[in-house]
Amino acid sequence: MKKLLTLLFAVALAFSLSSVTFAQGDAAKTDDTKKEAKAEKKAAKKKAKKEKKEEKKEEKKEEAK
Repeated sequence: MKKLLTLLFAVALAFSLSSVTFAQGDAAKTDDTKKEAKAEKKAAKKKAKKEKKEEKKEEKKEEAK
């Protein structure tokens, strides 16, 4: 009976520790996803700004003609 109780306790302890590990893994993935989304947004903003700057340059060239 003691062996069964010890085994049951060991399984419960192992399960509780592993569930914490899995929870942390999901949080890390979420953080990575947020960072990637932020980097993509920043790159898109930079690209839009560059295009706007080029359009202004072209307008100045056309006005000069």
